[in-house]
Amino acid sequence: MRKRNLLFIRDVIVYTLTSFGGPQAHLAMLLREFSEKRKYIKEDELMELNALSQILPGPSSTQTLVGVAWKFGGLWLALITFLIWILPSAAIMCTAAIGFNLLASHGKYAEILRFIQPVAIGIVAFATYTFAYKFLKTRVNTMLAIGSLITTLILQNAYAFPILVMLGGIISSALESPPQETELRVSLFANVNPRKVSYFIGILLFFGALGAIVNRTSPFSLPIRLFENFYRNGILIFGGGQVLVPLMYTEFVEVKHYLTAPEFLSGYALQQALPGPTFSFTSFLGGMAMGNNGAGFYGQIIGSLVAVIGINLPGLILILFIVPFWNDLRKITSIKNSLSGINAVAVGFMATALILLTQPLGLNYLSYIIVIATFLLLRFTRIKTPVIIIAGVLLGWFF
Repeated sequence: MRKRNLLFIRDVIVYTLTSFGGPQAHLAMLLREFSEKRKYIKEDELMELNALSQILPGPSSTQTLVGVAWKFGGLWLALITFLIWILPSAAIMCTAAIGFNLLASHGKYAEILRFIQPVAIGIVAFATYTFAYKFLKTRVNTMLAIGSLITTLILQNAYAFPILVMLGGIISSALESPPQETELRVSLFANVNPRKVSYFIGILLFFGALGAIVNRTSPFSLPIRLFENFYRNGILIFGGGQVLVPLMYTEFVEVKHYLTAPEFLSGYALQQALPGPTFSFTSFLGGMAMGNNGAGFYGQIIGSLVAVIGINLPGLILILFIVPFWNDLRKITSIKNSLSGINAVAVGFMATALILLTQPLGLNYLSYIIVIATFLLLRFTRIKTPVIIIAGVLLGWFF
């Protein structure tokens, strides 16, 4: 391996261990460290990669970093970069899932959770506000958000999400795109390799069918169904980790009851205190889902692996397949315009999750005060999320 590639890997390791703050902070660090200092990629190319990740489903920070590695050193460097970026936080979240039930058996742990859970809800509230402020600029987008909120509250069905995402993208693209782009769209899709598209869709259909065929009493049944669940959600998540929460909460807590609301919130709060991708939260979800269904130590590890691979695989496939013809893709404004409707629908999902997450609080006024305080600190101060979470842990530990 070339010395330049080894230096790149070293910088990826440093970046992975210091990247707090979500996609916006991740992009700022990439600009400073990978573009301005190291010159691994030009600034305009980095911004184009970030724009591409925004119009693709999947983890935007992960896709941007993998795209930088692909442009700099090719496929193998991109895959190594992906593993370095994913593994540390995913391993910590897997460990948390394995140790959760043991820790939860201690009364003191329950006292800690009573503070950390409302902090997590406050973080979700701030993410919902940020998304709404950023994306609800038009009447159409506002109506799409309200419609998705009402629909998901009424249905509370995991299969409502793909339908609403598709409708949001179609409506915004149809209303905002110029009609003269038809020829350009035809030209672009004529260059798409149908074999790669069939691989992408075939994985989802194969595991979806396999999950339906395998007997529910089989030890292989739940891991297969989990992979299909995470892979399907990986195709649906536009806008990064903030959108992950409502999708995962509805499917895994409200519909399938793989986790309880306190377990979900505790894992989400822990992930927010870690560097790296928000999507590593799925490692906790997969491990807990297996553990709550009777799997042992190794079963929980398998659940975490299945979750991390499933949620990240669609985005990884897309970024590696699409980067080569991004110059054609970015010319089509209808593709970009569809994103505004998809993000508007995502705002409705996030609002639904916020409402559902607050229900377990009941009439605990202290919890609502903590939710509001967390929101206000994130909105009006420079205090970072990990600091607030650590403060919540300390409050629960000492008081």
